[in-house]
Amino acid sequence: MSTAPQVREDYNTGRAVMLAGVAALGGFLFGFDTAVINGTVTAVTEQFEMGPLLSGFVVSSALLGCVAGAYLAGRLADRMGRIKVMVMAAGLFTASAVGSGLAFGPVDLIFWRIVGGLGVGAASVIAPAYIAEISPASIRGRLGSLQQLAIVTGIFVALLSDAFLARVAGGAIEELWFSLEAWRWMFIAEVVPALAYGILSLQIPESPRYLVSRGDHEGARSVLSEVLVTGVDERMSEIRRTVIQDRRSSFADLRGSALGFLPIVWIGVMLSVFQQFVGINVIFYYSSSLWQQVGFSERDSLTITVITSVINILVTLVAIATIDNFGRRKLLLVGSAGMALSLGTLAYIFGTAPLEGGEPVLGDTQGLIALIAANMFVVFFGVSWGPVVWVLLGEIFNNRIRASALGLAAAAQWLANFAISTTFPSLAALGLGFAYGLYTTFAVLSFIFVFKFVVETKGRQLEDME
Repeated sequence: MSTAPQVREDYNTGRAVMLAGVAALGGFLFGFDTAVINGTVTAVTEQFEMGPLLSGFVVSSALLGCVAGAYLAGRLADRMGRIKVMVMAAGLFTASAVGSGLAFGPVDLIFWRIVGGLGVGAASVIAPAYIAEISPASIRGRLGSLQQLAIVTGIFVALLSDAFLARVAGGAIEELWFSLEAWRWMFIAEVVPALAYGILSLQIPESPRYLVSRGDHEGARSVLSEVLVTGVDERMSEIRRTVIQDRRSSFADLRGSALGFLPIVWIGVMLSVFQQFVGINVIFYYSSSLWQQVGFSERDSLTITVITSVINILVTLVAIATIDNFGRRKLLLVGSAGMALSLGTLAYIFGTAPLEGGEPVLGDTQGLIALIAANMFVVFFGVSWGPVVWVLLGEIFNNRIRASALGLAAAAQWLANFAISTTFPSLAALGLGFAYGLYTTFAVLSFIFVFKFVVETKGRQLEDME
């Protein structure tokens, strides 16, 4: 990477936050869509008379759509523009919400879940790319972190929405309005933020870097002038310098001598993989059943899950406040060390707990320690690997390969998510201590990876990335 000097910028903070906030609505839908299934699983399994294997696939099928959506979104963004991909994603979210809510069996429910996954995958690529490309360098980390804040807020709102609708109906499987069961309305509720995302996306300008790549230099200058108070001419020159080399990226541009890809592409892919391999989504997809499995009541388990999601939001706010001062690399290293300690504690507690019916049973002290360790894991993840990976994916790639490389990295992230989500029940059957021991190992490896391969990007212009 280049070591060009950092340039002080004057910018319109309000406008920059507004543009980034609209793009981050894709992250909100990302979180909502992946978490909304949590409250529907039991009711759907009962109503459609599904076995555990089919029920599990209904949950994880959306992740397959996420892989495809992320893989294609980068190329589409270079061909059609960032805004059109946002609108397309909003349409996919809307169709999935209605289709899932009106599903008449597991087959079409899986289909509509995959459609929603396409939207999630596209949003996971386009939001960080757009935010990085319209952000002043000195606040790019904070604005990029809005993506993670939106994701965790979407998760929280989905959980609250599920709980509210189930409470009003007297149960997720009970009829609510217009002879439709509450679980159906849990899915349909997503229509509201999906339409808002589509409408608001049409109100924001296209990325200046995309406009330059299409020859619309005046349009790009106009967009930059909305955010930057000074230095517009300098930024235009920098953008032209980098995008003129290749006006449209493709996956062929990612090829290199390091096992088929450029080294920087592998860094992006491995950041994505480690973000998932530490097991964060085990907490958010299985936490309720996990806590019940080790002796907590259903009511207490649901309460713990909601508290955990609130903690996740709060620590993401901490990350936003510190990322541009503390730096990306340092946050990742601190996060990896903290996750390794907290996951190791969970592995020890679960691995040494007495068994009853093949399941670990925690005493009062063990239960409290496990609860603290699990939430500390969320704290360390939420303040580091959660938001920082999205920020880095938006800024470590140069202009020529950014969209395609981000698409590949995001696809890898969804594949890793799918692998962790689908294997956890089998790993747990071997013992929760074994499962969390594996996640501890990945946390340790993530520390080594960052220490050796990830460089700091704080405060640097995207045009300085090589």
